[in-house]
Amino acid sequence: MAWGLLAAWAVHDAEELATMARWTRAARPRLEERFPRVPWERIEVSQAHASVAIGLMGGVMATASALGARTGGRSAMFQAALAGFGVHGVVHLAQAALFRGYTPGVVTAPVVVIPYAVWAWRRLRRAGVPATGPGAAVAAFPLVLAGVHVGAHALTSGRKKVRRDGRS
Repeated sequence: MAWGLLAAWAVHDAEELATMARWTRAARPRLEERFPRVPWERIEVSQAHASVAIGLMGGVMATASALGARTGGRSAMFQAALAGFGVHGVVHLAQAALFRGYTPGVVTAPVVVIPYAVWAWRRLRRAGVPATGPGAAVAAFPLVLAGVHVGAHALTSGRKKVRRDGRS
C-alpha cells in the first residue's frame, strides 16, 4: 500500500512531465487575460525546470513511501505525503474548472490520484493505523512544492545554452 503512493505519483507526474512546459507556454495568453495580476513572466515553466522539479519531488515521494512501508503506514511523513497527494488531486480538478479546460495533471487526478488516496486511507483505517492530523500535511504541501520549484530554478537557471554544434 505504501509503495502505491510512489507508483500513483509516478503515473500522475508522467502526465505533468509530458504536458506542463508546453501547456504553460500555450495557455499563458489566456491566463494573462483571465488573471492579469499574476506575474506570469516569473512563473514560466521550461521543460528542464519541470523535469528537475518532478525529479526532486520524486525523491520526496520515494522517501515518504519508504517510511510508510517501513512503519506500516504509521510514519507521519508518509501520512502527510498521502494527504498532500490527495489534496493535490482535488486542486487539479479545481484548476481545470477555473481554467475551463485541460490543465496538466487533470486526467490522472480523478482516475489515479484521488482513488489511490481514498483507497490508502481506507486501508490504513481498516488496519487500525492511527491517522495523524491532515492539517500539517495541508500546511506543508505548499512549502514542499515551493521548495521543489526553488530548487529546480536554482539547478536550471544560469545554465549555459549549448548550440547544436556543441559550442556555448
